[in-house]
Amino acid sequence: METNLSATTAAEANPGTARDAAARHGALGTLALMIAHCAGMVDVVALPVWVGTLIGAYRLDPQQAGLLPTLFLAGAVVSSLFFSPRLNRLPSRVAATLGFCVAALVFFGLASTGRYPVMAALHAVAGIAAGCGLSFTHGTFGRSRNPHRLFAIAGLTLGFFAIAFLGITPGVIAVQGGQTLFRIFAGVMGVAAITSALAFPSLRPKRVAATPAEPRFDRAVWFGMAGVACMGLTQAMMFSFVQRIGLDRGFGFSAVTATLIALGFVNLFPAPIAGLLELRIPGRRVVLAGPLVQAALALVIAQSAAFAPYAAASSVLVAVMIFTHTFAFGMLARLDGTGRAVAATPAMLMTGAAIGPVLGGTLVKQYGYGSLGIAAALIAAMAVFCFSRLERRPN
Repeated sequence: METNLSATTAAEANPGTARDAAARHGALGTLALMIAHCAGMVDVVALPVWVGTLIGAYRLDPQQAGLLPTLFLAGAVVSSLFFSPRLNRLPSRVAATLGFCVAALVFFGLASTGRYPVMAALHAVAGIAAGCGLSFTHGTFGRSRNPHRLFAIAGLTLGFFAIAFLGITPGVIAVQGGQTLFRIFAGVMGVAAITSALAFPSLRPKRVAATPAEPRFDRAVWFGMAGVACMGLTQAMMFSFVQRIGLDRGFGFSAVTATLIALGFVNLFPAPIAGLLELRIPGRRVVLAGPLVQAALALVIAQSAAFAPYAAASSVLVAVMIFTHTFAFGMLARLDGTGRAVAATPAMLMTGAAIGPVLGGTLVKQYGYGSLGIAAALIAAMAVFCFSRLERRPN
């Protein structure tokens, strides 16, 4: 089933109207987009298990372990920066399918090596490939009839994926070894490649000769993108070490795993709630409050010596990011009707997220876990400043 999202003649003359002319995706197209979103955003779910496995199973120190996901995320940033401006000029289904297919093959290769230089190179290549698929996924979101609502559905889907991943993967890795993590990643990317090939909505490339140069982003768009990147940095920095903080403070494997599963269940709610509240809460208020709440939770996780506050803060850490980013996504989609800004969502999130694991690992190695909370507070201040530059609009 193929749903054409090509613009009408009028829309081709003005890229800003592309979203208004977009057709409905249909059930299969939406399903393919949801699966692609989960695959491309696997780091949001997997970082604590990813870093924890690299430390526990591969015997890497925190800095080395943090660097590998950083290379994956850096590759995704570079890929997104390259492909997002080309959203309206390349075949979306083909690009998404090839991206996830290459990522699957690379992760399968990672499962068969333990040499650090090879692992580093393969992480970067996997990030480039997955970033390509995710850029076209989010660009297609941005050219839908209601980007805010579609992104909210994607957040709910990611919550279900998180429950399955965090509930199953740690136990499987404990029994079968660290290489199992990369086989699971390969399977996730492979499923995304297959569903993208069969049902990914098709954005027909525009005729370049008939289309004037697309306008530059407004300053508010750039500030909004920087604010999302700051939140992504805090998210990745803290989430990478949630598992290790709990284990190193003696909370026990079962208790920490239960916390991660609870996190997955909590993640089911912020996206649909954000979708329902789209017209009831000004988006600007949400994006200004989000970084502050995120920093408060980070301080609790980093400083707590007791299990209860650690578990409570950890279980809602990702939910704050999902809720805030859903509103930020909708605001950016309205500010830029071409879809290019939201197609750069991987670059926004992963610019910060790419720095997060290695920054967190360096801070932990030098100053201990408590330093993560202080860093989160400083980054939150930058995020609030960036979001404050967004125009005062109803949403």
